[in-house]
Amino acid sequence: MPKEEKLTLEKWHRKQAVDLFNATWTYLDKEKRTKEEDDTMVNLSHASRYHWGVRVENNWDASPINLGRGDWQLSRVYAIIGDGHRAVYYGKTYLDICKKEGIKGWDLAYAYEAIARGYAVAGDEKNKAKHLDLAKKATAEVEDKDTRDMLEGDLKTI
Repeated sequence: MPKEEKLTLEKWHRKQAVDLFNATWTYLDKEKRTKEEDDTMVNLSHASRYHWGVRVENNWDASPINLGRGDWQLSRVYAIIGDGHRAVYYGKTYLDICKKEGIKGWDLAYAYEAIARGYAVAGDEKNKAKHLDLAKKATAEVEDKDTRDMLEGDLKTI
């Protein structure tokens, strides 16, 4: 029987952040979820974001972009369950991180994507169109073709 590895607090928070982020995707990928599964998905995503926050606060091999990507996932989760206002909120926190840290590329494009999707869910066509346009412009600047194709595919679903 293999010896069980003891994790440092730093490694434990990283494992939690990653495992919870990935577990959220098992629910995001489902075509149909129950109310309880929606609640679990929301809780998993918030928990992952919390653990990334602990890592950033303690300077443990994490950066603000990890927080931004956690916010993106929260935005997508809220859009999927129909809460456009929270989806916009978390999309904007991702965008704020990108702007503050000077982050461009696919992170910036996905920040705009999250905001556009949130506005779409909230029924705000004017702001959806504005942020979808910004997402398309940011996507056009992404150099990697596969990443750009993925972004373009996601933008078509808004």
